[in-house]
Amino acid sequence: MTSRSEWSPLPAAWLRTTRRGLLLAAAAPLFAWSNTPVAPVHKAQAAINTVASVTDFDETTWAQLLKSSPRPAAYVFTTSYCPTCPDAFHKLQTFIAASHQKVELAAVMMDVQGERALAHAHHFGGATRFYAFDGFEPAIRQSVDPKWPNVTPYIVLLGRKGSVQRSIGPPDAAMLKKWLP
Repeated sequence: MTSRSEWSPLPAAWLRTTRRGLLLAAAAPLFAWSNTPVAPVHKAQAAINTVASVTDFDETTWAQLLKSSPRPAAYVFTTSYCPTCPDAFHKLQTFIAASHQKVELAAVMMDVQGERALAHAHHFGGATRFYAFDGFEPAIRQSVDPKWPNVTPYIVLLGRKGSVQRSIGPPDAAMLKKWLP
């Protein structure tokens, strides 16, 4: 079998350089497409890589979190089939990283548990906690917000002094500034 450099009339070094250049040129529009500044990724406190890393979220969990969770905090409610949820999570994560504040950032899977929930954890790298609904989903949603129209991503921001803000999709800049001044 012959290698590419043996049958190509072009030198192998030129091909490697050209391939790199083509890859960089192809990737440039992807970086230019987003006008969101790129911030360093905030590392999770504990790696979400085992089923034990996935905490059950039932009808009582939200009330407990409101009483005793770290503040400020952000909860991103998502499903395994939500195409915009990882992007909303990463926009929130970028804002948090730029604020240089210690913030609880949790992802809550609404439709899968255990190994299936863990399979989606890589979309939410940097989450400080990872939950999965455990119970009757409409009742759990009701406990979080009776007016929640079952749309994801559903984001709840808990302020340092107890304020609660809700958003379907990524929160706008004014909401974020009010949350983390």
